[in-house]
Amino acid sequence: MTSSAEHSPERPDGAAAPDVSDAPARRGRVRARRAAVMAVPATLVAAGLAVMTAEGALGVQFAISGMPFTVTATDLKGTGFAQFGDLREMAEGSPNAGDTGGQVLVVKSVIKDATLTKLCQSVDLGGTNLLIKAGGGAKKVRATDLTTDSTELSGDAAFKNIEIGNDASKLNKAGPLGKGPIGVFSQQSDTVRIKNLRQTNYATTAGVFKLPGLKLSFSEKGC
Repeated sequence: MTSSAEHSPERPDGAAAPDVSDAPARRGRVRARRAAVMAVPATLVAAGLAVMTAEGALGVQFAISGMPFTVTATDLKGTGFAQFGDLREMAEGSPNAGDTGGQVLVVKSVIKDATLTKLCQSVDLGGTNLLIKAGGGAKKVRATDLTTDSTELSGDAAFKNIEIGNDASKLNKAGPLGKGPIGVFSQQSDTVRIKNLRQTNYATTAGVFKLPGLKLSFSEKGC
């Protein structure tokens, strides 16, 4: 009788080869997410959907925690706007990965210079929310090279000199940080204004972020 060991593949050094039976499925999920990036539309202008911001202001792609947070503002004004699809990676072994493989498909937005009124940011910590508010008085929140990676966004948007359908690698209105991967659908405009902005974000960066009237607290309710 032939032993089962004779049917197990071995490496030249005699050690059993690793089990890769589920590798094709994992690779398939990764390829599907990367393919989706190529087709992610920028803000749906006709529906009034838009988002603030830009990527790479710190010069690196940091590993995201995988915990989404909410951002709202009654009014956002910006000059130098770009937007395109992207993939963000969680830290290896993150407990927030679930069945995502540690990847989140996002809409990345860039604003070279932005002003926000009544900014609110909240993250659900389970039973309580960490709440940050700023810019509710005469002085507004100001940011340069502001970036956000969003999965949901809404608001009433207006753009000046908008271009839709660009290759993300050729964008030039939001500066060098407002360029994306080659072959990815994107849009850009000279200016953007969004009233009643609401976003679900996974990351935000900024070159300079000024928060007048900053208040941090814990609350039963988020933004």
